[in-house]
Amino acid sequence: MNVFMREMKDNRKALIIWSIGVILLIASGMGKYSGLSASGQSINDFLAQMPPSLKAVLGMGTFDLTTAIGYYGVLFIYLAMMATIHAAMLGANIISKEERDKTAEFLFLKPISRNKIITLKLLAALVNILIFNLATFVSSIFLVQKYSKGGAVIGDITRLMVGMFILQLIFLLVGTATAAISKHPKTAPSLAAGILLFTFMLSIAIDLNSRIENLKYLTPFKYFDAKDLIYAQGFDPVYMILSIVIIVVLFSATYLFYQNRDLNV
Repeated sequence: MNVFMREMKDNRKALIIWSIGVILLIASGMGKYSGLSASGQSINDFLAQMPPSLKAVLGMGTFDLTTAIGYYGVLFIYLAMMATIHAAMLGANIISKEERDKTAEFLFLKPISRNKIITLKLLAALVNILIFNLATFVSSIFLVQKYSKGGAVIGDITRLMVGMFILQLIFLLVGTATAAISKHPKTAPSLAAGILLFTFMLSIAIDLNSRIENLKYLTPFKYFDAKDLIYAQGFDPVYMILSIVIIVVLFSATYLFYQNRDLNV
């Protein structure tokens, strides 16, 4: 039995649905930008009249919405949210489903170690998030370039997609670690989603209140802020180091706790 191919087959339908969903989101978002820019309205003048709190909640920040890449920067937070939800749910389910579906005994009676099983499952999950990221990247390049009127956007989008991939990897491992630690497999996806939602809401709260800015280290969504990646032209080394530490800790926790736990078969 090929665990990797089994997982790819089991998650194929969900991957297709999520990929189509993100492509449609990009297409509808950039289509709306086209309509606004063609109307002759001054988007930035309109935004200047909006309360800062509303702009923070909507993720508008300091973007120049008269440019295609600026508008895409606003759209990016929603793309990242979709990508991380997909990754967290995938990670939690790919680890917990054997106990949830009562197939753990069948799987672990095979002549294959737990470490190899978890490795193959993680590889399948990694391929899934790579495909999702690639679908987002290709559709973003095509659609943003279409409306950018010759502006250079590939470098900006590439940085955003690298940042999104690291976010996907972090929350994939949040899902796997949660599932490995939790004694109740059915609750693992909910716990992973709760962690994701908390960190996302914290990132919005930081934008609303500068007095809690130091809490930005607690939410990966602030590590790869679109406005920083687009306008600062790079990644913050501190955030990259933190991301690596988080990934290593969650990766180790997944193996350690799953290897030593008693499975409900």
